[in-house]
Amino acid sequence: MIQNIFTPLWRRLAGTLFALPAKLPAKLKAVGGKSNRQMLEAGQRAPEVSLRQADGTSVSLADLLKQGPAVLAFFKISCPVCQMAFPYLDRLASAQTATGVNSPRVIGVSQDDAADTRAFANRFAPQTPMLLDDEDAGYHASNAYGISHVPTVFVVEQDGSISHSWTGFSKADFEKLGDRIGHSPFQPGDNVPAWRAG
Repeated sequence: MIQNIFTPLWRRLAGTLFALPAKLPAKLKAVGGKSNRQMLEAGQRAPEVSLRQADGTSVSLADLLKQGPAVLAFFKISCPVCQMAFPYLDRLASAQTATGVNSPRVIGVSQDDAADTRAFANRFAPQTPMLLDDEDAGYHASNAYGISHVPTVFVVEQDGSISHSWTGFSKADFEKLGDRIGHSPFQPGDNVPAWRAG
């Protein structure tokens, strides 16, 4: 557990921005070939998937939902917009953990391998628990949710329905999630853009 990481995490992430595109590999667009699958939206059911933890054990969506609603935040370590969004997600994760309220839990879903994800966690020490949906696993969760860009966020209710989703960085969507959790992701003085494409 970490304390008061928000500003240091933001500064450390801001200093590591890479000039890599947020567009994901073609493998993420379809399993086994071309697909016109659209990203899942509010009102649709979240696909039941199992994701690996860094230690290799699996966690299913059903397991996550037993603990309350879940915010699945798909990201890639090298994605500049993900790096910009992650500290705000982390603030919300920290607030939910501190209050213990049965509000949505923020879960990071890394599209990087276990070693890179562990290195990221060791370097930035986020509050956000992280699961893996990497290339070795065939990006099965990303494909099931219709993701073609990151960051992409899904709020999944305990009944398995998606109540909210967005791609890229959206200040309004972060504020809406913050209202739901009962804590603002933004602090006075934060220079927060209204929107950035993923």
